[in-house]
Amino acid sequence: MTVDSTLKASPDFLTVLAQAATAYREKKVERPSAEAMVSALLQAEKTAKQQRVNFSFDSLIGSWRLCFATGTKKVRKRGGIVLGKGFYVPKLTPAQISFSAIAQATQETSSKGEIANQIQFGPVLLKFDGPAQYLGKKNLLAFDFTRIQLCLFGRTIYQGNVRGGKVQAENFYSQPIAKTPFFAFFVVTEDFIAARGRGGGLALWIREN
Repeated sequence: MTVDSTLKASPDFLTVLAQAATAYREKKVERPSAEAMVSALLQAEKTAKQQRVNFSFDSLIGSWRLCFATGTKKVRKRGGIVLGKGFYVPKLTPAQISFSAIAQATQETSSKGEIANQIQFGPVLLKFDGPAQYLGKKNLLAFDFTRIQLCLFGRTIYQGNVRGGKVQAENFYSQPIAKTPFFAFFVVTEDFIAARGRGGGLALWIREN
């Protein structure tokens, strides 16, 4: 496991996250509890903010399988949202996210790229993709899904545009970040990445082999 050189983090929570990544691949390795995972993710996020860690977009490029997620739940009395208990994503329904670059960042602009998100239910594969841009100073990746593809037994049975399609994609880079979905990354290693989504939930992905 190689951690970004700017991340001078306590080994405790990184060990928990690394163990979860290994256990997701190997049955003989015991996976950390959901409570331990949520605690490790929160500690990692706090440390990254305190140390003002910056990750490059290049370190995100590739395919990643969703391993663990918290989700959120609304609290009417208190207002706002709180984290869910967290759960490991079943291997029988693999969910994968991937990032690719189309333009590198400069001093004036952010990195531009594309995002794809897919989930498989047996022979059925559902995939969404669209434009993305990465703000390195904030470790924030904004995105929008503008295309959909549905496959059955490896064959595409439907593909088309969603939410304005091509026009929406062309206008994406001129939209304020506050109006788009995003992931705020706080851990990036060669083996796994972790982020908080705009909705408040936390997630851990492991690199696809």
